[in-house]
Amino acid sequence: MSRFDLLERADALRRAREPYVLATVVRAQRPTSAKAGDSALVLADGTLDGFVGGTCAESTVRSVGLQLLESGASTLLRITPDDEADQAQEGLLIVNNPCLSGGTLEIFMEPMLPAPLVQVFGDAPVARALLRVGEAIGYAMVAGSAIAPDTTAVLVASHGYGEEAVLEAAVRAGVPYVGLIASRRRGDAVLDSLGLTREQVRTPAGLDIGARSAAEIAVSVFAEIIAQRPRSTVEIPPAGPAVAAIDPVCGMSVEISPTSLYADHAGQTYYFCASGCKAAFLADPQRYLQATS
Repeated sequence: MSRFDLLERADALRRAREPYVLATVVRAQRPTSAKAGDSALVLADGTLDGFVGGTCAESTVRSVGLQLLESGASTLLRITPDDEADQAQEGLLIVNNPCLSGGTLEIFMEPMLPAPLVQVFGDAPVARALLRVGEAIGYAMVAGSAIAPDTTAVLVASHGYGEEAVLEAAVRAGVPYVGLIASRRRGDAVLDSLGLTREQVRTPAGLDIGARSAAEIAVSVFAEIIAQRPRSTVEIPPAGPAVAAIDPVCGMSVEISPTSLYADHAGQTYYFCASGCKAAFLADPQRYLQATS
């Protein structure tokens, strides 16, 4: 896959609001099969598109990538055949990989998570202000439409028009933050009619900062959303109970995924970092099983 193809693939993932990690080789110390500028995408299901080195390096990049999708943090990953654990420092993750051909790779890994999706219902001045403020702080803003599965917040500013159905749908969908722009008295009446609580629907939505204008109300609402930090509902598939195994040949920790190399022997499955380790194991399984017993 060329870099152009990779960037097109990344753009398609972004438009589809699918999370991924962009891994770019920034330094390659020979002998390595990768070179500076090589890059790959790590998807939430463990798929790796692109090239950042051989199967040994790919296994490490995939494993670290899945961890970064959970944390949302970027890191510089150093994969080396040498033991450099004592050189670890902030922002740098060092992984010892005895399978490497002798060189060291440094790979910058950056999670690309979809911007929080906020849906605004209504056409009042406050609704329009919510759209403007949300866009200014980098949220993905949508006016109206059906509630998407990965919506972070639903804000209703319709001055009483059709708000009950929207609020019920948002609560039923489990949207992390649901806000109704209304006075306290009218908000209480709406909640009572629907049998909902303030824990389910924030009304009056927003922090009490003495807001008066539509723009100030919008700022107060997003201040409350930011303060609560509702978790995005973009689904990152769990890795499952067994996420890694030890390569019986080289002792490396191998991420278990649909693309992992494996072999069955005596009723047990063994995973390998590279085809060379798999071939060595199949040629003489007892040699390596005795060494690990």
